[in-house]
Amino acid sequence: MIRSIFSVGGWTLLSRLTGFVRDIVMAAVLGAGPVADAFYIAFRLPNHFRSIFAEGAFNTAFVPAYARVKTVEGDGAARRFADGILSAVVVVQLAILAFALAATSWVVSVLAPGLSGDGERFALTVDFTRITFPYLGLIAVVTLVGGVLNANDRFWAAASASILLNVAMVGTLSLAGLFPTAGHAAAWGVLISGFLQVGLLVWDSQTHGLGLRFGRPRLDPDMRRFLLALGPAIIGSAGVQLALFADTIIASFLPQGAIAALFYADRINQLPIGVVGIAAGIVLLPEMSKRIAAEDFEGARFAQARAIELTILLVLPFLAAALVIPEIIMRGLFLRGAFTAEAAAAAAATLAAYGVGLIPFVIMRAFMSPFYARGDTRTPVLATLGAAVVNILLKIWLMHDLAQVGLALATSAGGWITVIVLAILARRRGYECGDAQLAGKLPRLMLIGVGIAGALFLAGHYGPALVAGLPRGRDIALLALCIAAGGVVYGVLTALLIGPSYLKALLRGRPPLR
Repeated sequence: MIRSIFSVGGWTLLSRLTGFVRDIVMAAVLGAGPVADAFYIAFRLPNHFRSIFAEGAFNTAFVPAYARVKTVEGDGAARRFADGILSAVVVVQLAILAFALAATSWVVSVLAPGLSGDGERFALTVDFTRITFPYLGLIAVVTLVGGVLNANDRFWAAASASILLNVAMVGTLSLAGLFPTAGHAAAWGVLISGFLQVGLLVWDSQTHGLGLRFGRPRLDPDMRRFLLALGPAIIGSAGVQLALFADTIIASFLPQGAIAALFYADRINQLPIGVVGIAAGIVLLPEMSKRIAAEDFEGARFAQARAIELTILLVLPFLAAALVIPEIIMRGLFLRGAFTAEAAAAAAATLAAYGVGLIPFVIMRAFMSPFYARGDTRTPVLATLGAAVVNILLKIWLMHDLAQVGLALATSAGGWITVIVLAILARRRGYECGDAQLAGKLPRLMLIGVGIAGALFLAGHYGPALVAGLPRGRDIALLALCIAAGGVVYGVLTALLIGPSYLKALLRGRPPLR
């Protein structure tokens, strides 16, 4: 399992790195003005629905159901099960797309009401949304095929598919002069990438004998069990996305640039969440589903605890950097072209606020897996909906004084509430919730995090004097200096406090019990 996490994380890291190239190009071409705000809203809308109906709810309901059918009834039954769901997914997505294209202006006015008084940003957002929304249906197919591949221990294609999004957007932005605006170029890049991602996953599944065909959905016990799990999963995912919808709605009332600041800060914040948290969740869910189906509950607990341990260890440098040197990060990565120093400062403050909730967001999937692996999608709804309500109330309260920084802080608070509630509910039901080995490692992990933060603080404080003599690229050099200092301290403290033998065992997928 640990090797698979590193495999998925490696591909996800490559995806995020190409994403940074994309974001650098976007910052230089789009900047933080009205065209940028319009595109970021248009990009967010299909992604909200994708997270609810595709990667969020669908994946958490489908993967355990498919793994259960495959384990109990065999490969043929699992293939028929997936074929029937493919037909249903395509029909539902076509219906959603038809509605969205017919009522785009209404959708934008409801989800971003603050734009109604800004004719330029509203018109641009409507145009961009009509281009990007079909991406939702394509990614729904990607999610289904990726779930089949993951359940059969094939992870690379699904993990690497989003690289094509970054490549396509960089390509179209490089040709922005051929489009009405740079926002149109970015929107077309999104749509093109959807077709490329479908092609990649269909090719991989066909190559390994896992290709899907359109089949007649059958309302048999397996399908009923899947649908019973899907309903609460949609509600739960909707709860999480409701808070993000609130970001879009509230940010539309804020001054120009607030939406762009949220976007760039979230892009940096999503690097560890995607590379570490989501990668661990992708691998852990089918692993726990198989173990629980075989009644290996101790093995499931062990897998969950090691996943939590590993994700926290890997995310510590990102956490320290987000809290200690956020402006150095933003200036080093994006300060060029249309992206100004003021935009970097706004995005930096937002990144620090997101950093407060980084830990819960990277371990959240590990805490949800014990429920989803048992087909229990109802219980996480309690946690996610409750956290969403608190999250939205905090956003409304904090937006007046803190603008987009308040929105990010409220999101972080929602993450902590979700994980705490999930842990309480898991313990009450006797589900997996860590082990003694994990508890023993937490103080050491805290010391590693404090050490990295100290190194970054010193590098950020004394570094400007060291790079002041450079003719250009001082912001990039300072960021590189901070990364080097933090990396050295991270490596030394990890070796001293965690131990090389333990790290070697983790890499081999056989961590010792101690």
